Amino acid sequence: MGMFLNSIEPYDKYKTITKGLYFVDKTELLEELIPALEQEQRFFCITRPRRFGKTLNMDMLRVFFEKTNEDTSVYFKDKQIWQCGDYYTKHQGQYPVIFLTFKDVKSMTWEETFQKIRRLISLEFIRHNELETSSVLTAYEKEQYHLLAKDSGDEVDCQMGLQLLSLLLHKHYGRECIIIIDEYDTPIQQGHTCNFYPEIVNFMRNFFSGGLKDNPHLAFGFLTGILRVAKESIFSGMNNLKTYSILDDGYSSYFGFTEKEVKDMLRYYGKDDKYNELSEWYDGYRFGNTEIFNPWSVINYISDNCFPKAFWQSTGSNEIIGEIIQTATPEITKDLYKLLCGEKIAAYIDTSVIYPEVQNNPYSIYSFLLVAGYLKVANIYPQSDGNFMCDVAIPNKEITFVYEKEVLNRTNQNSLAISISQAIFSKDTQKLQALLEGFMVKSISSIDGANEGFYHGMMLGLCAILGNRYKIRSNRESGLGRFDIQLMPLTKGMPGFIFEFKHTKDEHTDLSALADSALQQIETKKYDTELRDNGVNSIIRIGIAFRGKSAVVRRG
Repeated sequence: MGMFLNSIEPYDKYKTITKGLYFVDKTELLEELIPALEQEQRFFCITRPRRFGKTLNMDMLRVFFEKTNEDTSVYFKDKQIWQCGDYYTKHQGQYPVIFLTFKDVKSMTWEETFQKIRRLISLEFIRHNELETSSVLTAYEKEQYHLLAKDSGDEVDCQMGLQLLSLLLHKHYGRECIIIIDEYDTPIQQGHTCNFYPEIVNFMRNFFSGGLKDNPHLAFGFLTGILRVAKESIFSGMNNLKTYSILDDGYSSYFGFTEKEVKDMLRYYGKDDKYNELSEWYDGYRFGNTEIFNPWSVINYISDNCFPKAFWQSTGSNEIIGEIIQTATPEITKDLYKLLCGEKIAAYIDTSVIYPEVQNNPYSIYSFLLVAGYLKVANIYPQSDGNFMCDVAIPNKEITFVYEKEVLNRTNQNSLAISISQAIFSKDTQKLQALLEGFMVKSISSIDGANEGFYHGMMLGLCAILGNRYKIRSNRESGLGRFDIQLMPLTKGMPGFIFEFKHTKDEHTDLSALADSALQQIETKKYDTELRDNGVNSIIRIGIAFRGKSAVVRRG
């Protein structure tokens, strides 16, 4: 099968994939970019989650624009861009290109990180070895070329690497350069995680400023990453920079698969009947106003004989997410579990959040989860500060599994949630009561337990771990009233559950009797109606009475 994404070597990747059995044509991206060559604003930054085709698209741009001894037009003559006319095709193979990817710059110290960056710069200089024999470069310019090509420059030399290489190439070819930087934020995140943040930010600021700010040798620039870090002042004063996050409409259809692209692919492989299943597992993303499928997972699903499972993971952002979760308030933790239950929550989204903010603002977790691909935007409410209030949710079945593993497993409550879910599933009311009381003794204050709503939210969060087996519903109409929590089984033959909660502050109230009254309310109000209407015959009724840090559980 021809792949949209696959790890080969840079540059050769795009050329190899175009010769595959099936190719998803994203060359219309070029149609939107080429006019920028004649505009003042000609440097773009696009942020997307991992495995959404950023690197391959950058390879495509390089193959299209770069002037080489090979006739690379053969990789585009049967593509959409070639149907757009001479205005676009005349740019093919006409520019010197500088291409750098920072995706593998992940070291524990600044010293090791700088060595890797210096090596990357050196390899790009070596790739342009036509400069060694250039007849238009001075002896001094060639000396500077050899300094960086030999991997012997210091920090200052490397900070000027983009500027120097673009100058030399412009002089040699008589044409401005195109600069492409892939995964620029990887070493910045690593710097934050490993405590060399000031060093990497200072380096990147000078590196990008020299190559991209007011650079007369730049024809066009393109930058990709996961997180927009404009607030870092890395791009300070760069008036020619335009950033497109996942909330913006610009270029929204070029990273990931659209609905039409997925349907065409399934039709090609004779798998039209798999569309609904594929959608449930890998659809649900929204970039700007465009519905997007995860391309990595779609490809692997089809390659794996259409057997659905969680193919995607975003390991690059796990450390940062773990750090934020450690500062999460009980409210945030509860909302994180609500998301697993399929609920939407309202969150303030700052697409340019900076790494140091995570320690001071635990609510930044939602911004990180969104840009990293764990959440989708259901509704957007623009704010006057340029950011957004959004309704966010988990996009699909795949991410439900990934979210539980990579996000919830980092919360302090998760091991307890697993134990409680096991007690619920095994109908062990004594164990459930003991676990609840143990949790409340360790985790809540007397103030927390002031009303029934608190205990309801706590139980909803702790039940969330069952989201892979049950559809979890809260405060919904059924029978003659509204149940507190219902667990609707996703597999035929499994039991359903109805929970009803009671709360009292009165020390003289018998909690056992109160729990019994909760059970009686389930019966009287016929809360099990919806479960029975859906063919669930085995229904477990659980009444729980709370007071402070005490609980009594009854099962009916």
